[in-house]
Amino acid sequence: MVDLSQPFTSRMVCDVLAWSTVRGPRFRRLLPGVYVASDVAVTPELMARAALLAVPATAWLSHTTSASLQGIPVPTDPRLHVSVPTAGDRRLKGTLKLHVRPTPLTTTARGLRVSAGADLFLELAEVLGLVDLVVAGDAMVRARMVRPEQLLRAAAAVRGEVGSHVRRAASLVRARVDSPMETRLRLLIVLAGLPEPEVNPVVGDGRFTTRLDLAYPGLRLVIEYDGQQHRADDLNQWDRDNERLAWFADHDWELLPVVARGIYRRPGETLTRVCDAIRRRGGVVPALNPGWQLYFPGTG
Repeated sequence: MVDLSQPFTSRMVCDVLAWSTVRGPRFRRLLPGVYVASDVAVTPELMARAALLAVPATAWLSHTTSASLQGIPVPTDPRLHVSVPTAGDRRLKGTLKLHVRPTPLTTTARGLRVSAGADLFLELAEVLGLVDLVVAGDAMVRARMVRPEQLLRAAAAVRGEVGSHVRRAASLVRARVDSPMETRLRLLIVLAGLPEPEVNPVVGDGRFTTRLDLAYPGLRLVIEYDGQQHRADDLNQWDRDNERLAWFADHDWELLPVVARGIYRRPGETLTRVCDAIRRRGGVVPALNPGWQLYFPGTG
């Protein structure tokens, strides 16, 4: 018995439903030849299931579609990316974006066949810019889907313009990154030509330890993204934050917090703050690379 609350093809129900019924008001057309009951909410996962019914059995969900299904942060993409192993299988299917690629490493996400590991990273390099690609790579490493060295090896074999792009991105992927905004903050600093801060080092004195987002330990300078997610009534978090600030003050560490607008809207101001802090702590600030503005244009 076919579950009509899930995508189905007309062939799957030809023994129980007339063609005229399938095309009637009881059902919604999702893709050419693929339908679902009209009262079912259309979600990205539902469309992904529909996509695999519209292509050969050898296909897999790829690129941003695969990443989203696996919880990897990527920009919203209205396209459904599906890959097939041979050009003969590449057929236009409505809103689907079909790719021809050698069969990659695959896994299942929510019961659907999806690209995985370094192969997914290489797919993403075809559709994402540098910052978004590194964000995805950091998240994949965090989720233990791949290791940084695996990304470097896979990227080394890619030729052409995409090869240069993916090799640069792979070289910037780091382990132990906690959030996409932490990645963006680190890349703003690095792409401007400043020394790369350490990612998530742990500092302490035996009585107290804390993990830092980004830091220059030699300068005792901490740079952290402040998502302002802690509520004022979270007394436990309040106590932890105060204890942390007290430890920084007692041990001559400087904390430089950065909020979202300092990355998306005012990245230049953030770089000025970071440079000033490095100088205050006795560090040397090189001439900044203006190329950072290509990736963090800001709004004013």
